Amino acid sequence: MKELLDKISSYNIFNYLLPGVLFSIIVNKFTHYSLPIDNAFVGAFLCYFIGLIISRIGSLIIEPLLRFYSFLKFADYADFIAASKKDSKIEVLSEVNNTYRTLLTMLTLIPLVKFYEFLESKISGLNEWSPYILILTLLIMFLFSYRKQTDFVRKRVDANK
Repeated sequence: MKELLDKISSYNIFNYLLPGVLFSIIVNKFTHYSLPIDNAFVGAFLCYFIGLIISRIGSLIIEPLLRFYSFLKFADYADFIAASKKDSKIEVLSEVNNTYRTLLTMLTLIPLVKFYEFLESKISGLNEWSPYILILTLLIMFLFSYRKQTDFVRKRVDANK
């Protein structure tokens, strides 16, 4: 376990594990949902996965919405890569930027989970369909995440030709 923890980067801790732990604690406290975080080993992996999901929602939904409404303006990706080669601090700032996006997403999701809990109490049968809705949502989200990551790799290759 120690070797595994030693290999986890600060990016993984602050963008996946920390938001996953915080989200799990808050959801367990303020909803009827119970995320199993009592077992340290299983809890660590579950919280990491939840944090990964939160991060992907931030990347696929929150960030594009904020860009669409001109709240955010990004540098061109090729310029980002070129500038990162000259200034290593840009990578660190980008990591911190992603942490803020993930925490923003986590705080956005908590009321949505609470609202879904409310809907389950009002719509009969929704509770029975919840696992299927979750699986389908995750399938679609990871499909689009895969596409977005593939685009990043392609853009990085193109910028380094």
